[in-house]
Amino acid sequence: MSSPNPNLPTLNTLKPDPLTPFNRLHLLLYSFSLLLLFYHHLTSSSPLLLILSDLILAFQWAFTQAFRWRPIRRREFPDRIPDDNLPSLDVFICTADPWKEPPMTVVNTALSVMAYEYPPDKISVYVSDDGGSDLTLFAFMEAAKFARYWLPFCTENGIVERAPEAYFGSNSVSGSGSDEEIKMMYEKMKENVENVMEKGYVRSDHLENNAEECDAFKKWKSYTRRDHPAVVQVLLESSKDFDIMGHSMPNLIYVSREKRPTTTHHFKAGALNALTRVSSIMSNSPVILTLDCDMSSNDPQTPRRALCYILDPEIAPKLAYVQFPQRFRGLNKNDIYGSEIKRLFRINPRGLDGLRGPNYVGSGCFFVRRSLYGPQSPGPSPFPSDLKWFLMTDANRGSMRSESVLKRAHEVAGCNYELDTKWGDKIGFRYGSLVEDYHTGYRMQCEGWISIFCDPERYAFLGDAPKNLNDALSQCKRWAVGLLEVAISKYSPLTFGIRNCSLLMGMGYAHYAFWPLWCIPLITYALLPQLALIFGVHLFPKLSDPWFYLYAYLFVTAYSQDLIEFLMDNGTIQTWWSDQRMWMIKGMTSFASGTIQFIMNQTGISAPGFTLTNKATEEGQNDRYDNGVFDLGVSSPYFVLLGAAAALNLSSCMLGVLKATSREDFFCKMFVPLFLSAFGVANCWPILEAMFLRKDGGRMPKNITVASILVAGVICMFGYFALVG
Repeated sequence: MSSPNPNLPTLNTLKPDPLTPFNRLHLLLYSFSLLLLFYHHLTSSSPLLLILSDLILAFQWAFTQAFRWRPIRRREFPDRIPDDNLPSLDVFICTADPWKEPPMTVVNTALSVMAYEYPPDKISVYVSDDGGSDLTLFAFMEAAKFARYWLPFCTENGIVERAPEAYFGSNSVSGSGSDEEIKMMYEKMKENVENVMEKGYVRSDHLENNAEECDAFKKWKSYTRRDHPAVVQVLLESSKDFDIMGHSMPNLIYVSREKRPTTTHHFKAGALNALTRVSSIMSNSPVILTLDCDMSSNDPQTPRRALCYILDPEIAPKLAYVQFPQRFRGLNKNDIYGSEIKRLFRINPRGLDGLRGPNYVGSGCFFVRRSLYGPQSPGPSPFPSDLKWFLMTDANRGSMRSESVLKRAHEVAGCNYELDTKWGDKIGFRYGSLVEDYHTGYRMQCEGWISIFCDPERYAFLGDAPKNLNDALSQCKRWAVGLLEVAISKYSPLTFGIRNCSLLMGMGYAHYAFWPLWCIPLITYALLPQLALIFGVHLFPKLSDPWFYLYAYLFVTAYSQDLIEFLMDNGTIQTWWSDQRMWMIKGMTSFASGTIQFIMNQTGISAPGFTLTNKATEEGQNDRYDNGVFDLGVSSPYFVLLGAAAALNLSSCMLGVLKATSREDFFCKMFVPLFLSAFGVANCWPILEAMFLRKDGGRMPKNITVASILVAGVICMFGYFALVG
């Protein structure tokens, strides 16, 4: 994109994806093939469940065409951003449980962004502790001391990996005296925090003789996580705190919003809205970066990359946010749990970027603050009455530690502040869904805003991926519940989205909203063909039937297109296989249980609530993960249906091979279910290993294995009555 002003340098460019013409041709051919498929279903009296499954697959495939219609690739030039008059930046980091989200992980994330190559007096880092934990506050008090040494060390040595844990664990450590000295300081801080974590609370002897620190911890004595007033603690203030070289430090503010058992808190969206208001009182930066607690910076130039779009005069008037992809450190060679989620975080966002922009994915996103305050409009719009506090000017703001500023910050962090306001509905991060990121980005684009996908060669952020299968599935279940909350609401992308955004954007968001419904076709194809093979029931065309080639075309081309897109995005065949296998596993477990929980919630039946993804790692998990071995060593209900499907596929495949060698024409007549059974065994092999072959700590517990086999038997019994009886 060239600058409209010839005196301004070009800050970014874009080019179309080379696969676009092929995708559009495939769209025509595949659409015609789907029409033929349903004609065959209707004329051959296919089972209703099979027709329903293929309908869902067809609709989801149709929705994905929005991502393939006009994908683009961007490039930005951060070196062309002038150093003068850079906008200030507020960084929001959310954490909620010091045991599942270790404070040292959160500290590393905060230190990495405090050390950005950006004027330190223009950076304000806000840490939201929804767990209300004195352990987290103590960790950040220690971090504030260490930052005085860490920030100038990064600047003087040109460090790129500015999260201390990542830097000291990398091969880039020089081993010089300064390296060893700063490492010893970091290890000492880490030891202090871990000692406090081991005790489970902060004692007076953990603190230095610092009156401010002691006073801060007095506030925590009578608190519980669900019942405490707002806590706003300024740990560093750029105008008053300096590093060892005498340079200003970034602002560092700890916030724990007020919690009362009788008040709805809206999970992460509520925490982000509290930070939005607190930050408006204290720093009011025009740009806001939201980060997960484990998603540390991997490139100190990242803010300047975002500014290549935020400062572009052609884009800026309608720009809501710049989204960077989520990337993860420490993935094993074949990414066995599909943790990269390449389609969600990289491939699909490029497709939406060619329309109105990518969806918000919760982390690594630079917001233009004004976009959080209402619909996009051509000119400056009056602020709603709910934003009267926003009108405070820099001139009368005063010190962050001043009584007046802290008093107002506590007020806006109160749990009753949002009552009878538009917060969470028209203003700020949106309520009504567990996936507040998806819901917020979607609603903003329906209000007229656009977004940009920025995917530089060097990863901007790196996070921690789940190291066991249960955690990976639990995370996806939460997404499934939240997505259905949007799908079955007045803001459904099929109605509200298409009407207020565009047809293609509505289709793209509908693909995600109805994501959990994948469970129906995936469970059907994991069980029904296998039962048909066992009982000799013909559900599919035989090998010599011309209709067989239609089925073959639909299967092969769909998988081939997915593989090509994966390889074009620097994937490998092995990681693609892991990704498609996890898609099937999630469909049978996370999507299914998430759909059931959503239905229970809607019908008023008590169901398990929100749970955090565990960021801590148990003993032995790392070794198994690094060796590419599935970890199923917990008695998870997810594994029962998964084990039953694995056992059923293995049994049907073995029986099918036996019949094919002993019965004439069996192979020709039952090729499709035999192929699907073999395909299922290939995908379920890690599950079968964990059930029957392994002896290590990651093997499936015996009670889950027995339960899985019993469930497989029950499924066979019902299958007999449904297909034969």
